[in-house]
Amino acid sequence: MPGLVHVVDDDASFRTAIERRLKLAGYDVATYASAQDLLDGPPCNDQPGCILLDVQIPGLSGPELQSHLIASGSTLPIIFLTGHADTATTVRAIKAGAEDFLTKPVSSEVLLDAIERALARQHAARGQRGRLEAFRTNIASLTQRERQVFDFIVRGKINKQIGHELGTTERTIKAHRHQVMDKMQVDSLAELVSIAERLGMLDPNSD
Repeated sequence: MPGLVHVVDDDASFRTAIERRLKLAGYDVATYASAQDLLDGPPCNDQPGCILLDVQIPGLSGPELQSHLIASGSTLPIIFLTGHADTATTVRAIKAGAEDFLTKPVSSEVLLDAIERALARQHAARGQRGRLEAFRTNIASLTQRERQVFDFIVRGKINKQIGHELGTTERTIKAHRHQVMDKMQVDSLAELVSIAERLGMLDPNSD
């Protein structure tokens, strides 16, 4: 399935029309008459999807719902739909991470393009998070001494310097280094440094 699209709009006829268009395009669709309905439903982060969100809805507004979702850790991309484009609202929503801002009436082509982009970006972000999680798991598998060696390696220290710092032989450090590379599943120092950077383990101010 391409993904689940959550449609939040207080206009019942609009919800019905959008649901029909999206289902024809192969999407699963869930509709909500208000922002609160979406918040009251089950968490919807588990599967690929996005939210089509009307800006002006009774009760909690679209931008207010966006704030709630961000605070709760939601990773669902949000595409705003509005019948009254307002530059200030658009800018605020985009700055807060909205994927797109479309004006009603919206053509099927524009709508489906926006959804496709949102899902592609979500897929890339999930892949990125998955890789970071794998790196953390690999680091957690290092012994205490291997972790010390890892920290020295990514700061550019050579085996001889590391051995001196840890009070052991260069040969022993070489063996630890091999284990570190093996457990981290990398073939080069550059990859190891890149992982340390992506996990925020390198202090830019350190030598």
